Amino acid sequence: MLLSVLMLLIVSGTQGSHYLGTVVTYYTKETFTNRSVSVIVRFKYNFKTCDNGTFVCTGNCGDESLVGKKSEVQTNMWCQTEQITSRLLPNNSPFQLVYDSNAWVTNLYDLTSWRAVAEVELRSRSDTNKPNSSPQTTILLVLRFPSNCLRNINLVTFDPDGDKVKCRYADHRMKECYSPCTPPPVLSLSSNCTFSFNATSNKTEGLYAVQMVMEDFPRQQITLTQADRSQVVKTTSDAISRIPIQFGIQGKV
Repeated sequence: MLLSVLMLLIVSGTQGSHYLGTVVTYYTKETFTNRSVSVIVRFKYNFKTCDNGTFVCTGNCGDESLVGKKSEVQTNMWCQTEQITSRLLPNNSPFQLVYDSNAWVTNLYDLTSWRAVAEVELRSRSDTNKPNSSPQTTILLVLRFPSNCLRNINLVTFDPDGDKVKCRYADHRMKECYSPCTPPPVLSLSSNCTFSFNATSNKTEGLYAVQMVMEDFPRQQITLTQADRSQVVKTTSDAISRIPIQFGIQGKV
């Protein structure tokens, strides 16, 4: 019931009227002797029809190329597409990906426009001597649950660097979503990426838009070193990278 996913920036007119969620993940493929870096970015999108996203990158973006063909999983209610790209970067400095448009499919919490942000961190870690890779997760972009009983869901998480993975709601102050960013009242989320869905009547039947962020935290203090020798210290309280996780929950009596 779960799948892996990702996210970034786009301005699109046609696909906005039926958006159902997206996820972005990345991992470093190779570091070359000239200090250039190749990174693999995996995107998944969910719309009512089989639409695809357009990505906007800021920072150390390099050259992007498509890896393989776009894949699709379709039902009579939604279509999930997956696209994998490779970026060849001139150095290991960070970059940002943003996916930005409107509007969410009609939902009970009246969310309209969406914004999803991935912070890609590739500087060399002092604990592994390698660039960072994002946390990984698998989740369907539309989940369906009865509206008359409590459901607990543990997101499957994995971090290639052995970091601690935490989840939280997207924050408007950090420009991770468009206001209102308030989470659905029937949903509670813990930092260990467990969430509970508790809709108890037919008044709460319908679709909820969920906007989450997943981050990786080092298990001990580390130093990130850029190709120009500049350094940044990360403590166990500092997130290294972040990826968006946005999906729909369909409550039904």
